[in-house]
Amino acid sequence: MFESLRLSDLPKRSHGILRGPSCTKPTIWLVKEAGARAVVKDYSTGKPLYRNIIGRFLVWRESKAYKRLRGLRGIPTFYRVIDGLALVIEEIPGRSLKKHEKELKLPKAFFDVLKDIVDNFHRRGLAHCDLKHIPNVLLGSDGLPYVLDWNASISEKEFRFFPLNLIFRRFLLDDYMAIIKLKLQYIPETVTPEEKRRYHHRCPVEKGVRAINYRLRKIFKNSNKPSVY
Repeated sequence: MFESLRLSDLPKRSHGILRGPSCTKPTIWLVKEAGARAVVKDYSTGKPLYRNIIGRFLVWRESKAYKRLRGLRGIPTFYRVIDGLALVIEEIPGRSLKKHEKELKLPKAFFDVLKDIVDNFHRRGLAHCDLKHIPNVLLGSDGLPYVLDWNASISEKEFRFFPLNLIFRRFLLDDYMAIIKLKLQYIPETVTPEEKRRYHHRCPVEKGVRAINYRLRKIFKNSNKPSVY
């Protein structure tokens, strides 16, 4: 599917842009072929340094994660990589929780299914690592949750040695904390006191990881600021 699609084709073959590029984010194109719809995460529109180093690395990591997740419910189908700079991924009809957070009413069953999805990708040795970022959970038109954006994910194999295995376990727990975060927003009456205690607790490992993540994002943002002429 989408085997004939090239980066140079995207401006004329796309059906629109879901999100334009920024300093650290790719262009998200919407494309359609033979009745199938997909999104293309295109890092080729970034500045050369970010595009050819960070962009290629993120494409490689995310495509590797999608291949490991192939066939799991709640995960978009991965189609292909284009020239090492873009990923073609199934478009899931639905709504972003972030854009509609004030009007959505989510049932408990939604979170039960979301937990099953998290359990399943954990069994395949992956931690998402960015599930607390609300746009990464989509409410499908079928009423079910879908987990998006896997470029920050890590695998158990990569973190199998001490002390990295402890960090991996922390990220597994953090995926579950993301579910509690959503429940606190949409169905707070179902959250137990123990879940609240676990959610608000921040261990030194998590604080350190968050600090590193924040610093890296700031560096990339500053290095990609547009020149002033």
